Amino acid sequence: MSHNRQKKIAVINDFSGFGRCSIAASLPIISAMKIQCCPLPTSIFSNHTGFDSFFYTDYTEHMNAYMDEWKKLDLRFAGILTGFLGSPEQIGIVKRFLELFKTEESITVIDPVMGDYGKLYPTYSLLLAEQMSSLVPYADILTPNLTEACILTGADYKADMDEAGLAVICKNLCDMGPKKIVISGLERGDNLENFIYEDGKEPQINLEHKVGPFRSGTGDVFSTIIAADTVNGVGFADAVRHASSFVAKVLRRTVELDLPKTDGICFEEFLTEI
Repeated sequence: MSHNRQKKIAVINDFSGFGRCSIAASLPIISAMKIQCCPLPTSIFSNHTGFDSFFYTDYTEHMNAYMDEWKKLDLRFAGILTGFLGSPEQIGIVKRFLELFKTEESITVIDPVMGDYGKLYPTYSLLLAEQMSSLVPYADILTPNLTEACILTGADYKADMDEAGLAVICKNLCDMGPKKIVISGLERGDNLENFIYEDGKEPQINLEHKVGPFRSGTGDVFSTIIAADTVNGVGFADAVRHASSFVAKVLRRTVELDLPKTDGICFEEFLTEI
């Protein structure tokens, strides 16, 4: 009996039991969008690293055996979504996964989680950033922030980069493989901008009013909705707008509830509307 009668998205990311990020955010959202979510954990956290303390288990040594069982089942994925990867070895494992499971029909969304505000995250090394660039050719859709887009292309980081500069960066990323790119979370005064670039089309701008401070998991929700919408046949620019407006709505409610920044965004309140 076939296991492939329903659309599936494989999500390769860490799992945090508390904090609403990574797999814990992607799984309910993909499910609510009527797609089966199949997680492959890279590591397991009691709660994410934004907290003062946490329990952590690296899952690297188990990932190959885990995916081999999926191959035995002949699982086929309409989408593949990758997030934070903690070592060059994990990047190599993800490449193997893509070589095993990526098809002409599947849509691969790579969120190259590496840094923000012009700097690599403390847990990231230059070697790891270089290895991340080797994943870019596998992507159909790439969802970097400006820092990550600059790192991947070797461009100088400028927080106030104009549209012409963004277009050049996106063209360079496009030349590496992915034909659909969104540079997310650009600060424009009281607004956040998403710069939407599709090969052969004029770039588009999506603006949402900035609500409250940065919160964990926001990027995971954003890239997950784009992946699920695209698998469901929604156009790329419309998927970005949907993700952006959903995140903005959830952020407003999160501020109303006065949730701690570490606790992520309360997307559960709107899952029936997604």
